Amino acid sequence: MSDPDRHSPPEACEPGFPRIGSYGFLSDCETGALMAANGSIEWMCLPRFDSPSIFGALLDRAAGAMRFAPDERVPVARRYEPGTNVIETTWATETGWVIVRDALIVNAVRSHDGRNRLEAEHMLIRFAHCPEGHVELELSCDARPGYGRDRVEWDLDRELGVANAMAEELPLRFQADMDLELGEDGMLWGVRRLGTDENAFCALTWSDEARLPGQAGEAARQVYETGQAWRRWLERGKFPDHRWRGELQRSALTLKGLMYAPTGGMVAALTTSLPETPGGERNWDYRYTWIRDATFTLWGLHVLGLDDEARDFMDFVERVTADGDGHLQIMYGIGGEKELTESTLDHLGGYIGSKPVRIGNAAYSQRQNDVYGALMDSIYIHSRALGGVSDSLWKIAGEQVEAASAIWEQPDQGIWEARGEPKHYLSSKLMCWVALDRGTRLAKARGEREAAARWGAEAERIKDDMLTKGVTDDGIFRQHYDTDELDASTLLVPLVRFLPSDDERVVKTVLAIADDLTEMGLVLRYRVEQTDDGLHGVEGTFSICSFWLVSALAEIGEHDRAAHLCEHLLMMGGALDLYAEEIEPHTGRQLGNFPQAFTHLALINAVSQVISDEMADGRQPDERAVFSEMMAARGDGEIGPAA
Repeated sequence: MSDPDRHSPPEACEPGFPRIGSYGFLSDCETGALMAANGSIEWMCLPRFDSPSIFGALLDRAAGAMRFAPDERVPVARRYEPGTNVIETTWATETGWVIVRDALIVNAVRSHDGRNRLEAEHMLIRFAHCPEGHVELELSCDARPGYGRDRVEWDLDRELGVANAMAEELPLRFQADMDLELGEDGMLWGVRRLGTDENAFCALTWSDEARLPGQAGEAARQVYETGQAWRRWLERGKFPDHRWRGELQRSALTLKGLMYAPTGGMVAALTTSLPETPGGERNWDYRYTWIRDATFTLWGLHVLGLDDEARDFMDFVERVTADGDGHLQIMYGIGGEKELTESTLDHLGGYIGSKPVRIGNAAYSQRQNDVYGALMDSIYIHSRALGGVSDSLWKIAGEQVEAASAIWEQPDQGIWEARGEPKHYLSSKLMCWVALDRGTRLAKARGEREAAARWGAEAERIKDDMLTKGVTDDGIFRQHYDTDELDASTLLVPLVRFLPSDDERVVKTVLAIADDLTEMGLVLRYRVEQTDDGLHGVEGTFSICSFWLVSALAEIGEHDRAAHLCEHLLMMGGALDLYAEEIEPHTGRQLGNFPQAFTHLALINAVSQVISDEMADGRQPDERAVFSEMMAARGDGEIGPAA
């Protein structure tokens, strides 16, 4: 299947909007930006990932953007500089060539605990170099704070090429080494002719403390040092000498870019309201941390040797869940916020007319029973990777196990946050079993015999209930107790070690999903026409489910089929190997919020499993030690002393 996000002209899209998968992602680990192939930054929220946008053309073409490029709309090449989150775009005009490098500036610093960290400079720099001929470079900066509601009143100093403004309480400072003009609509713009070997830059900061580059050489140095900081960070990871090493590294850089450094929380995606169906209503705000993501986050970070990030994320989870009453929300704000009230931005037209545009997420108040298992699995994986669990984390673990024990028999909204009536979803029962199972293992390791016996017995009750009510007459795990429909979440049955991978029910379920819940080889969450999720319209295939299928096929011994699907999926990424939440199976278009952490986490898990299988089969050099310990982390094993 061809991938239009990768191969079609970047502007070949619905009228006025680039394809989701054609955007590039910039980050300074506090906020991020999406840049279209034509050089226009069309999504950026300040000062945090979840703040109101200042450039919001992604959701309405009049909501602000910033472009720094020639008049041509289609570059000849785009890439990430290897090992970085710096984007390099090459343009060929009728008169010459120009290369533009874009970065949200970070510095590599050593913290008080001796760890190397990336520190945001709170500045966007765009640096251009003309290697041959001459090029006319154009700049436009249409800043529209408050999700496009407001305009910026710039105080412009034309001689210095500097402009200052306030966006509510946020100080904005802009500088460029070209003559700047101020339009009646508040837009900054300018033009500069670059000759051979000449440079130009523009920079935007939202901090009084940041120092804008005074000239192009300084801008080039800061972009270069940002690239070096990303490379030094990436060197800490463990990546196998394999043909898919680049995909693993890009996913690692993307995940790091989605982590909010001040707290360790990770946004599920950079954006809000990118549609699952163009023109449809399945549009959600994903700029929050889902506890469900915790187990996959810890697994993915530890398997790549990124233990510092795993600690930071686990510290965040510990802080937001340490209120002592055992109550666990399904998601939190990246600063630990608990109220994420949902509202709509009716003044925005939405991506390709997809409305409503939502901010906040009402699902934060839903009851989703799987959340306890997700947290417990992450604690268990963390303890296996780092040699134990602290007393404070053990206290939280005990509260979550007891909460899962008390709630598992009740219906809920399920892993997919359905807005229909609560059901007895199998995935929720499964993750409650995970909570009791992992709690039992942790209790045994700490010598807590009474708790281990009690929790182990309850885990067996859940398993018996699931095997009695959750399996169809054909021996296939069902979506919920009142239906025989398939659901991709049951692929987690072998992945969380609920049953042995050679169990007939596991094998039948995995193969049934592979054969009957796929389109063009890609996996649907469920059939929307047969599932009451409280919404209308269709949706694409879910990328995380397709990567789950890779892992599940590998678990049941279908290694060649797993490797083939994995390779197919790795050809389906966007123009810069980034993934949204979904893929439209017939066109290969990316759909939903972008880039999606959950998808990149599942990619790491699936690719690592396929690589591990290849190494075990002798098809690759024996580097299995890189993965063997983590690949076994969900099986039986000893847990070391408390950290």
